[in-house]
Amino acid sequence: MYHMEGKAGAGGDMKKKKMKKKDKLESMKKEVDIDDHEISIEELEEKYDTNVEQGLSNAKAQEVLIQDGLNELKPPKGTPEYVKFARQLAGGLQCLMWVASVICFIAFGIETGRGNLAGYDDLYLAVTLIAVVVVTGCFGYYQEFKSTNIIASFKNLVPQQATVIRNGEKFQVNANLLVVGDLVEIKGGDRVPADIRVITSSGIKVDNSSLTGESEPQSKGPECTHSNPLETKNIAFFSTTCLEGTGTGIIINTGDRTIIGRIASLASGVGNEKTPIAIEIEHFVDIIAGLAIFFGGTFFCVAMVIGYQFLDAMIFFMAIVVAYVPEGLLATVTVCLSLTAKRLARKNCVVKNLEAVETLGSTSVICSDKTGTLTQNRMTVSHLWFDNQIHSADTTEDQSGQSFDQTSETWRAVSRVATLCNRAVFKPNQDGIPIPKREVIGDASETALLKFTELTIGNVMDYRHRFKKICEIPFNSTNKFQLSIHEMEDPLDLRYLMVMKGAPERILERSSTIMIKGQELPLDEQWKEAFQTAYMDLGGLGERVLGFCHMYLMEKEFPRGFSFDTDEMNFPTSGLCFDGLISMIDPPRATVPDAVVKCRTAGIRVIMVTGDHPITAKAIAGSVGIISEGSETVEDIAARKRIPVEQVDRREARAAVINGGQLKDMTSDELVDMLRSHPEIVFARTSPQQKLIIV
Repeated sequence: MYHMEGKAGAGGDMKKKKMKKKDKLESMKKEVDIDDHEISIEELEEKYDTNVEQGLSNAKAQEVLIQDGLNELKPPKGTPEYVKFARQLAGGLQCLMWVASVICFIAFGIETGRGNLAGYDDLYLAVTLIAVVVVTGCFGYYQEFKSTNIIASFKNLVPQQATVIRNGEKFQVNANLLVVGDLVEIKGGDRVPADIRVITSSGIKVDNSSLTGESEPQSKGPECTHSNPLETKNIAFFSTTCLEGTGTGIIINTGDRTIIGRIASLASGVGNEKTPIAIEIEHFVDIIAGLAIFFGGTFFCVAMVIGYQFLDAMIFFMAIVVAYVPEGLLATVTVCLSLTAKRLARKNCVVKNLEAVETLGSTSVICSDKTGTLTQNRMTVSHLWFDNQIHSADTTEDQSGQSFDQTSETWRAVSRVATLCNRAVFKPNQDGIPIPKREVIGDASETALLKFTELTIGNVMDYRHRFKKICEIPFNSTNKFQLSIHEMEDPLDLRYLMVMKGAPERILERSSTIMIKGQELPLDEQWKEAFQTAYMDLGGLGERVLGFCHMYLMEKEFPRGFSFDTDEMNFPTSGLCFDGLISMIDPPRATVPDAVVKCRTAGIRVIMVTGDHPITAKAIAGSVGIISEGSETVEDIAARKRIPVEQVDRREARAAVINGGQLKDMTSDELVDMLRSHPEIVFARTSPQQKLIIV
C-alpha cells in the first residue's frame, strides 16, 4: 500500500511539474509587464535598495547574487547522446523492422532445433534488417549531431566584462556577477550587460535590431517616452550593442529574467511536434502491421485446420508477417532525405533533423522576419530630392542598377554636405573589398551616406582632407541637427564653409534660401510646399529622410584662425541655403521578390512579421511582393474614398498591416478571422512574444 501511494504521488508530482512548465511557458508568451521605466528615480532606488550615484554596497550585491544567481542564460536540460541515438533506432518503421528481425531469429531457432539447414536464411534476413536499422539510425544521428543548439548562440551574447559602481567606486567585474540594483556604466562599443534603466545619457545610441528588427540605432535617455518597455527610451536591453555615447543605468533584470532570456527560454521550451512524414510513416506502419497480422493469422488458422503441425503453422505465420515488412523503404527514405539535406547545406541551410527536410515540402505558410531576411540589413541611400525632382539611387547589392544625373551644381552641393558633415570612417585595410560590403565605424545613417558618397564622388577621405574640419556639433535629440565648419579647398579662399544635416523640418526652418540648378533662390511658400510634398512622398515609402544645407562664413566676420565656440555658438545657425533631401532604407534582397512569387505559385502563403515601423514594413512588403500590386489595406481604401477608416468594410481590403498594439488587444478568434479574411498580411511593431503567438 505504501509503495502504491508512493508511485501515485510520484505520478502526481510529474503531472504537476508538466503543468507548472506549461504555465511558465504560457506566462512567458505574455507581454512584458514591468513598470521600472515609469516610476521615478526615488521609487527605483527604494525598490532595489540602491543609489543612482553610489550604487549598491558590496554586501548587498553579494546577498542579491546568492538570491538571484549568476547573470547568465541557463541552457535547457540536454538530452544524453545515447538517448538521441536510441531515438533514431526506435521510430515507426524501425520498430516494425525490429519486430521482423526478432521473428526471424525465432524462426531460425525453431528451424535449427529441427535440424533444417534452410533456417540460416532467417538468420541472414534478421542480421540484414538490424544492419539497415542501425546504418540508417547512424545517418539520422550524424545529421542531428552536426546541427547547433539554439541556446549556444545566446550564451555567446554574454559580455565578458562590465563597468560597475559599488560604494561609489568604479571597477571592472565579470558580467555574470552583476545583480539587480547595480549601477553600471556603458559606452560606445559595449554590449549592454543586463536589462537596465538608463539614469544618465550622453548621446547613447543602441542597436536594437536583434529584438525589434529596426536597422536604425535607437537613442536612449533618462526620460520615459512610452508605456511599453520595448518602446521607451529609458530602457536598454541585455545583449544589445551600444554604438556610441556614454551613460549609466540601474540593472532591473538579469539572466533568464531579461527580455533576451525570456526569448531564449521560449525558443528552447517549444515542444517538437511530429513532422508530416513521421505521421504518415506511423499511419503506414499501422496499416502494414494490421495487414500482416490479419493475413498471417488467417493463414495460421487455415494451416492448422488442414492438418499442419503447430510449429509449421507458426513458421508460416512468421514468414507472412516478415514478408509484409518493406525492408528497403527505410533505407530509401533515409538516403533521399540525406541527399536533400546535403543539397540544402550547399545553400547554407543547416538541417537539424532529417525528417524536417520533408516538412519543407509540406509548408503552407511562411512567416518571415524583415531585417536581414527579406532585406540586406544595411541602411542604403535610396532616393534624393534636389532641383525640385526626386532621383532614385542604386540600392542593388552589387551596384548593377541605374544611377541618376550627377551633372547638376545642386548635386555637387548636396554631395559635399553629405561627405563633410559625416563622422563615419571606413575601417583600415579594406581596399580589395567592394565598397557596399566594407565595414564602417559609425551609425547606420552615416554609414549609408559614407558608402554612397564613396561610390558617387570617389575617395571620401581625400575629399575631407582637402576641406579641413575646424569644429563640429554632433547630432543630438534636442537640436536634431549635426553641424561642422571647414576651411575651403582653395588656400586663397579665406572663407569658412559651414555644413549642416539633420531632421528635414529643422534644416528647413534654419534656411532662408534654396539651391535650384546651382542658383540660390529665396525660400518662399512655393518652395516650402514643394519640399513638404517631397518629404511626405519619401516618408510614405517608409524611408528615413535627412535634410542638407550650407553657408559660407565671410572672412571679414570670421577671419582665418577665428576661435569657434560650439557651446556658445558664436556663429550663425540660421539663414542657410537649403540643398536637398536624401532618404535611406534597408533595401530588400535582390532574390526575395522572385522567391515570394515561387512560394505563391507553389500555394505557400508568405506573411511578414517584424518589429519595425508599419510604414517601413508595408513599403518593404510591397517592394518584395508580399503585398501585391493593386492590393489595398483598409487605410488605402479610406484614403481613396476620402472617408474615415471606421466606415470601410474590412472585407474589401485584400491586404492588412497589423501593429503590435492592435495585436495585443485581439482575441485568438479575432486574429484567426483576420488571417482568413486578408490573404496578404504584414505584422509590424511586434514583440518577440507576439511573434511566437502568431506562429
